[in-house]
Amino acid sequence: MAASASIDDADRLRAQAYGLLAHLLARPPSRALLGTVGALAGDGSPLGRAITALAARARSLAGDPDGEHRAGREYHDLFIGVTRGELVPFASYYRTGFLIDRPLARLREDMQELGVERAPGVSEPEDHIAAIADIMGGLAAGTIGTADLPHQKRFFERHLAPWAPRFFRDLEEAAAADLYRPVGTVGRLFLDIETNAFAMIAHAHDGAVRGQDKREGIIHAP
Repeated sequence: MAASASIDDADRLRAQAYGLLAHLLARPPSRALLGTVGALAGDGSPLGRAITALAARARSLAGDPDGEHRAGREYHDLFIGVTRGELVPFASYYRTGFLIDRPLARLREDMQELGVERAPGVSEPEDHIAAIADIMGGLAAGTIGTADLPHQKRFFERHLAPWAPRFFRDLEEAAAADLYRPVGTVGRLFLDIETNAFAMIAHAHDGAVRGQDKREGIIHAP
């Protein structure tokens, strides 16, 4: 997903983080994706260390002749299974216990408003964690809807914040997770950062509104 030239570096990095999660969670990782992830380098922050751990596991699999198969088997055990995987990566299931429920209906309403449609040939519900992360990445990149932060905040709080942190914590602790254990850590820490950033935006906006109210009170005082 190409980022809009008008967004800043912070939003470009946010879009890339959402894109990384979307690619890893959408389908079993290819050898090419494992190689790309293996080339990532994190800094000394908690999120950076999680990225470094993920890169090391991806490099190990990319260099193993059987690595792509092993990663695919792990993905299958985690998210697909014989009847179901260890985790069910859908918003409706996490929030209501059912695969197709109100969270999916609300997401479809917002997707229609954004002009986003389910890809042809895809039969699974749109509230898969990878699909929602991909949309959020498009919002951050300015390639879907508007890059306006209040709109991003609204989508995040409606469709990711209520359940995705719990999903990523579950992924960190899943018995079948190896490559995907640090994916869970990356997702959890990244969403923590997003949650705090959106809270700061809301606080700054509320402060500006209160300041405006005071100014208007002064202007219109008898």
